[in-house]
Amino acid sequence: MPLNIPILLTWLRIILIPLLIAVYYLPDSWLQFVGRDLAATLIFVVAAVTDWLDGYLARRWRQTSAFGAFLDPVADKLMVAAALIVLVQLGRLDAILAMIIIGREITISALREWMARIGAHRSVAVSMIGKIKTTAQMVAIPLLLFYAPLHGIDLFEVGTWLIYVAAVLTLWSMGYYMRMAWPHLIEEDRQR
Repeated sequence: MPLNIPILLTWLRIILIPLLIAVYYLPDSWLQFVGRDLAATLIFVVAAVTDWLDGYLARRWRQTSAFGAFLDPVADKLMVAAALIVLVQLGRLDAILAMIIIGREITISALREWMARIGAHRSVAVSMIGKIKTTAQMVAIPLLLFYAPLHGIDLFEVGTWLIYVAAVLTLWSMGYYMRMAWPHLIEEDRQR
């Protein structure tokens, strides 16, 4: 396993996941509820920044590796899934939206793995719609975690709208990836 700054940042993101969850289990004497929301928001934002930074540094310093390419999306999906489950538990997100987003991530990860196995991984490379979906999701989640209004702006309402946008884009991007993979699925089935 290679060890460099980008991979260490990815491991940091994985370490932050249980910390995000643990914030809500701390005794009230340690952290009041508003403080929990702020702490969870900051943890998620730091994790999201490391997501961007590790990829940037890996490309810039030419420290990309097969292990890093494997670990980075795993860390991303774990981070998002953990935050969505926390939001469902807090009553700030409908379980159906969390299930759509998490289900899509599992489906597309499996599809990408299969496509890589048959040598057609470029067919399901990240698309612009996927990037827009990720951006909407990464902005929505901290707004839903923070929960309180800020300077007269109802961040929870903005986050709610954005998570619905992310859910729609999630379904749209899944359809896009499935459509790109469909000819390969048919061809693989014919060869059997």
